[in-house]
Amino acid sequence: MVNKEEIETFLDRLSADGVTYEEVNDGLWTVKPTGRLDFGVVVHYSPPVVVLRVKVMDLPTNDEQRYGLAHRLLELNATDLLHGSYGIQHDTVVLTEALELAHLDFEEFLAAYESITLALASHIRELASFREAR
Repeated sequence: MVNKEEIETFLDRLSADGVTYEEVNDGLWTVKPTGRLDFGVVVHYSPPVVVLRVKVMDLPTNDEQRYGLAHRLLELNATDLLHGSYGIQHDTVVLTEALELAHLDFEEFLAAYESITLALASHIRELASFREAR
């Protein structure tokens, strides 16, 4: 089973490509991808899994917008995401993926990380249309 130190080694390997990370709590890191998008992936070592999570946006308060957004997130889960999924936690849309630590290797971790960052990069403009003007 992969331990916390091995997860940090995975993060070190990501940083070779310009990714930065910071441990904000024991077994909890924020990872900043390269590129123009300004978001962080939270990596949480929580045996028997490691969870990757991104806060996408706040839910709109308008019921029609909420319905449309929820419908679209379900469509994206079914058509565009291989591993992770969009979900709603409290009043926030999140994109998450959980990986079992029992047989985890760097390639699987990297694939999950890239899947999340690619999905968010390709969906963010469309999902932003559901944001309310502030």
